Amino acid sequence: MKIMKHILVIVLIGFTALSCKNNSNPEVKTVEVASETQEVNTTDPHATYAKAEFTIEGMTCAIGCAATIQKKISKMDGVKSATVDFDKKLAMVEYDEAKVTPMSLTEAVANVSDTYKVSDMKTVNDFTTEKTCKPGCEKACCKKDIQAEEKTACNADCKKACCAKKTA
Repeated sequence: MKIMKHILVIVLIGFTALSCKNNSNPEVKTVEVASETQEVNTTDPHATYAKAEFTIEGMTCAIGCAATIQKKISKMDGVKSATVDFDKKLAMVEYDEAKVTPMSLTEAVANVSDTYKVSDMKTVNDFTTEKTCKPGCEKACCKKDIQAEEKTACNADCKKACCAKKTA
């Protein structure tokens, strides 16, 4: 009986050793990586694009907050362009009306962090552009910004060199 057990153990070890396949060919996996130079969103030439502007409250820095929100919105399917201005707390997004809604933009910002709150959502024909007075500019061509008293904006008809056109 003892010999039978040894023979059975040897047969099982031999069977196990011979049944294992030693595959020397490595498995090849292809992974797609989007580079920064590659355009992630393709624009549809037949789509109807709308422009939205909205205020984002709760941002504390330009790099961590504004850039992260801008990147998140830009990666949305149907978004043609997105810009988040930390200083003005303003987001400007051009999007395909068939794929993106103002509500989905609000949700995208909220999904980045609960601290960000969207307000004053409005659809516009053109994005906000304004001239901002540089330090030392004559007070006659500048007007005080109602929301931030320390900042001044140039009057629309100011042609002086100290007023630099600032586009968003």
